[in-house]
Amino acid sequence: MIKKVEKLLISPLERFIGLESFSGMLLFAGTIAALVLANSSASDFYFEFWRNKIGFEGISFELKKSIILWINDGLMAIFFFLIGLEIKREILLGELNSLRKAALPIVAAIGGIAIPVFIFLMFNQNPATMQGWGIPMATDIAFTLAILKLLGNRIPIGLKIFLTAFAIVDDLGAVITIALFYSENIQWLLIGIAMLIFAFLVMLNMANLYSKYIFFILGVVIWVLFLKSGIHPTIAGVLLAFTIPIQRKITARQYFTQINEISSSFLNSCKSTDSTGTKKLLSSEQVSYLNDLSEWSDKVQSPLQILENRLHDWVAYVILPVFAFANAGVAISAGMNVDSSLIINIMISLVLGKSIGIFLFSFISVKLKLADLPKNVKWSQILGVAFLGGLGFTMSIFITNLAFEDATFIDSAKLGIILGSIIAGLLGYLILFFSTRKQAISE
Repeated sequence: MIKKVEKLLISPLERFIGLESFSGMLLFAGTIAALVLANSSASDFYFEFWRNKIGFEGISFELKKSIILWINDGLMAIFFFLIGLEIKREILLGELNSLRKAALPIVAAIGGIAIPVFIFLMFNQNPATMQGWGIPMATDIAFTLAILKLLGNRIPIGLKIFLTAFAIVDDLGAVITIALFYSENIQWLLIGIAMLIFAFLVMLNMANLYSKYIFFILGVVIWVLFLKSGIHPTIAGVLLAFTIPIQRKITARQYFTQINEISSSFLNSCKSTDSTGTKKLLSSEQVSYLNDLSEWSDKVQSPLQILENRLHDWVAYVILPVFAFANAGVAISAGMNVDSSLIINIMISLVLGKSIGIFLFSFISVKLKLADLPKNVKWSQILGVAFLGGLGFTMSIFITNLAFEDATFIDSAKLGIILGSIIAGLLGYLILFFSTRKQAISE
């Protein structure tokens, strides 16, 4: 019985890790493809394609943006919406639902945010690049879990949970940073209207009333209001996630009773139709039973759970790789204009800042008995994961696009992110490989 319960608890996490791992491979492929195209004879087409504007305009309203902005403002809002769902689930039911369980990943994430920012500000000598301080803050969970996947079963499940939890807290910190520091010329009237609609959705959530059609329509309205207000529209995605109910409409026992009844009725209808051997299609009665089964299946899952499961594949396999392909392209040449100090600063902030911050804050919290080290996890493995925290790819590039307008700074920051992430990933992999090697041999 205990093993069955453990399997029920661990299987969703393993599926999540599997999805994120493959997503990391697609991110890597998208990045390589972008760099190859940006430095090939097709480079002009590559860069020009993303600048093409699409949308619509009317007498008093216009929504026309370049393809790159539709990706960064539109598709990435769905990514942020998924992040919001994950944060809400972890806070209410997961690894962040109690102070003791949440202590280590929260403290690790704080260290992984504070120290990189401190190092960036300390080494930054150019006032024009000061706005890039938020670039080394976040950890790319897809890339980090992809590296853990390469190490196989030698990685304890507790270490994977720790990495996932502190990366989610990292993302929350990045979201707050974007909302507070990377939004400008705010039109408060539009924000006020958006927040009134948001409050209405919150009330529906509290009353456990949910309609995906109402949510979608009002969600699009809130996104447009944020887009026009000056606050980055991806923040709307996170806020909307917190309006999705997590309560189920029926219990698992009620569901079991209903599907048994429906299954019996369906089986009886099959006996009468299949005996003639003439019907190749289901009868209207049988289709009705299947529709009932689908409705009851939706009722036993929470709306949050349904949305998270349905969106995760799209985000992991489509949105993030497309984002990488559109944003990672940097034309590298001997005479290219770059800010070498910015490149080095971001590399140091990612590699040393993240590793020192995550490991040091984790060590202090455990020694002060504020948190517990995960089961079967060694400090050398925490150090390896701390270096993996320096893989800041997706969110770092996203913040780069918000922080800078100068092409030189944008290209320099992207190079710093790519190089720093490669170094951090290699160091993290090697530390974890050698720290788990003896364990693998003994097994």
